[in-house]
Amino acid sequence: MYQILIAGIPSMTVNYQDALSRLNAVPAVSLDPGMAVRCDALLLPGGGDIDPSLFGEAANGSYSINPVLDRRQLYILDRFVRLGKPVLGICKGLQVINVYFGGSIIQDLPTADAHRHNGQDQVHSTRALPGSILAGLYGEEFAVNSAHHQGIGRVGHGLSVIQDAPDGVAEGVVHSRLPILGVQWHPERMCFSRARSDTVDGSLLLARFLDLCRPDASLWSGL
Repeated sequence: MYQILIAGIPSMTVNYQDALSRLNAVPAVSLDPGMAVRCDALLLPGGGDIDPSLFGEAANGSYSINPVLDRRQLYILDRFVRLGKPVLGICKGLQVINVYFGGSIIQDLPTADAHRHNGQDQVHSTRALPGSILAGLYGEEFAVNSAHHQGIGRVGHGLSVIQDAPDGVAEGVVHSRLPILGVQWHPERMCFSRARSDTVDGSLLLARFLDLCRPDASLWSGL
């Protein structure tokens, strides 16, 4: 059984813990960078907005910022990158990955009303890059949930967008050589007891992420 570090706060990561446990993984919620040595992979969860100073901007539409948490998550991500271990970023987690690799964040999307949480997750269609890991799991067109008002702007070094929404907002990224994947949606709220009839099954992505923990696994094969 693989142990997965969820770099967040226990009370705010229950859905992630539940989904991973149902897939026979062992979730460990901690902000201790030392866990990088003991865990097989890292999950960066959703949350508030990232401190804009981390991508060289002043606040302009960002809110619910926790600068201490942001810097700790970036430091933990750095540990996993250096160890070459798999990383999955979800919603804010995708944005943390993008900032780590030198990318930027659109602090308030022009089309935010189509993406933001409005008392519940919204749902919209997306397009996945043919041949990508997401297309392999779900096909080239599929619906996902949505609960964000920000998105990635300048794409970080080594990252490629492999999924987008109809308005051009990036919904999925992958690193060119590292086992790092990020999605703007919430697969943990699209599976098991939280499965939806109007989206794909998020457990397929989470299971594929866990598969990356195998020594011979690759992000770009076995689709």
